[in-house]
Amino acid sequence: SQITTLINHKDKPKRSDKTLQAIQRVGQAVNLAVGRFVTVGEAIANENHELKEEMSVACIEARRAGETIAQLTDVASLDHPESDSHITIFTDKTGVVKAARLLLSSVTKVLVLADRIVIKQIITSRNKVLATMEQLEKVSSFQEFVQIFSQFGNEMVEFAHLTGDRQNDLKDEKKKARMAASRAVLEKCTMMLLTASKTCLRHPDCESARINKDGVFHRMRLALEQVIEIVTDSRPNGENEMAPISIYSGIKEFKNKVEGLRENLYFLSKENLSTMLEVILEHTEDFTDSAYTSHEHREHILELSKQAKMELEQLVSVWMQAQNQKTKDLMEDLEVAILKTCQCMNELKREVHSAATSLAADLLKYHTDHMVLKALKITGVEGNLEAVAEYTCKLSEQKEQLVEMCRLLRHVSGTEPLEITCIHAEDTFQVTGPQIISAAETLALHPSSKIAKENLEVFCEAWVSQLSDMSMLLREINDVFEGRRGEKRVYLSLPRPGKHNANLKALKPVKLDTEEQAKIAKLGLELHLLTSDVDSETEKWEDQENEIVQHGQGMSSMAYSMYLFTRGEGLLKTTQDLFHQAEIFAAEGTKLASALHAFSDQVHNDDKPLLLLEAEKLVSMCKQLQITAKASVQGKSATFTKVDACILKTRNVMTVLCQLLPLCCKLLRKARNGCLTPAPLWREDRIRTGTNAHTPERRAETFGIKSLENHVTNMTFLESK
Repeated sequence: SQITTLINHKDKPKRSDKTLQAIQRVGQAVNLAVGRFVTVGEAIANENHELKEEMSVACIEARRAGETIAQLTDVASLDHPESDSHITIFTDKTGVVKAARLLLSSVTKVLVLADRIVIKQIITSRNKVLATMEQLEKVSSFQEFVQIFSQFGNEMVEFAHLTGDRQNDLKDEKKKARMAASRAVLEKCTMMLLTASKTCLRHPDCESARINKDGVFHRMRLALEQVIEIVTDSRPNGENEMAPISIYSGIKEFKNKVEGLRENLYFLSKENLSTMLEVILEHTEDFTDSAYTSHEHREHILELSKQAKMELEQLVSVWMQAQNQKTKDLMEDLEVAILKTCQCMNELKREVHSAATSLAADLLKYHTDHMVLKALKITGVEGNLEAVAEYTCKLSEQKEQLVEMCRLLRHVSGTEPLEITCIHAEDTFQVTGPQIISAAETLALHPSSKIAKENLEVFCEAWVSQLSDMSMLLREINDVFEGRRGEKRVYLSLPRPGKHNANLKALKPVKLDTEEQAKIAKLGLELHLLTSDVDSETEKWEDQENEIVQHGQGMSSMAYSMYLFTRGEGLLKTTQDLFHQAEIFAAEGTKLASALHAFSDQVHNDDKPLLLLEAEKLVSMCKQLQITAKASVQGKSATFTKVDACILKTRNVMTVLCQLLPLCCKLLRKARNGCLTPAPLWREDRIRTGTNAHTPERRAETFGIKSLENHVTNMTFLESK
């Protein structure tokens, strides 16, 4: 930022003392910042000898460049810089440019080297864990196992901390979700490894106990390998990761291409569109071929697939004609064909979503009693091998059902992180099912063994835990589909360019440039955080159909669209779109205020003044926002000022909304109960619950460090036992 200021300063014939002093201050600030940065780099170099030389060279270059910039900007004491022999920014601007380039280059080198060191620390930690795991596999006495496991536990805690920090630093949501899944596997497998190894030591000649233990070690090694793949951004043998395409993402991409024909008739070929649809329809066969899809859903999916082909044929026909002759009638026919094709794809998406989620809901409800797991524990303790064999067959059937459920849910998950969570759940059921069976067989062969019983309990708990996670995952998938979370609901109340809106021709659409986006980024981020807070508050309401909740969710979604605009993303493409959205947002806020006035009749007299005060505050802010959004401006600078004001006032409204929602929720409970029930302050409550407590990344990000530390602490007790 400081360097950009220096490079972009305008050469004026007259330079005031104020200008000279400002330039000198900037130069000194750059030099001081570089000095602090380099001090940290040198400290890292001293601790890591293998990279010390490279790091030291980069630090020296950075320091030299910082000093050069300070010298070239040392102009405040010069009365006539041009006639002085001293070279300054005014006599040698190219020198500043060279020094700036050298500085940025060397700073980048320091950052890259520091990152390599972090990656090396994680790899070293992984190697320690693997080496100790090998020792654990070969151990033959319980006492030796306890000692080595204590060391293993400490190493796993260190690995957990390092990978947790790395996960938080990852910018790619897909990698973040993969890291979370791998770390969740390692957390659960740590306890499994303990009981499976103890069972194997107690019953060394038992084949099922050995199979059970080997399965845990194998899964841990795969998870450790995946963490390293994510950290180093590499695949074994140079393979490229080919993620399976889901129906949801396929339809989204297909619709984007189809809608793109409005702007450009020549940007893709008809063969491309046909191929994309064929791929989507091939994936629908996962539903139509599944034994668990209902007859009704299967028939609807087949009908919609057939209709999609027909709609595309009609679209291609009109499209080809429009390429040759752009008449008004043909362009209107093309618009109709685009709308019908997209509508058909939306219906197909809705149908597969309904098929997957209804199957999941039915299966999860059916398996809530965990009858098969209970039966396996009872028959195992009885030593009834025949009954255990019967129930293991039932568990295998249940596993196949749940695996199929995960595969179908992945198609409709809606976001890449949720897709990865579905894949992780599928793997967990695939692996845990056979492990429960081998643990049950071991118990049936040794019915009096306490450790074999404990081992079966651990694997059954993992199964139950995964079923519980699936219920949460199903809710999240439904939330994304309905627009309540993840890729938020986008308001289509914007004017659409084309034949239906002649007034748009009078408007000159303006986009924010990169510099303007950078200026407004902080405000946009604050708005994003507030939308998360509002979503968190609305989820606490039991009645999701409540008018206050509905308005709150609507405002949150619109605010999220405005946040995306500050990043150059989303449906709001121009400043005019943003101003239109701000008007609708303000109108929604006014409707919420009316709902609050109606709600005030239900609350106690003591609470009414506070509620009405907040409602009036909301009305006032919404009016101010409407005035700002409707104000006419000309010129780039004035337009940006208006954008900034609209985002700022939207943020202020969202801040009030964050306070109103918990207040109304509290008053509603109080009115229903007819008694005074103190509730925590809204901000404290939000901090405690977190803004995204239910997302798979948040659930897994702590990687059970506490539970790992508890394993290690408990080893003292095991050793004495």
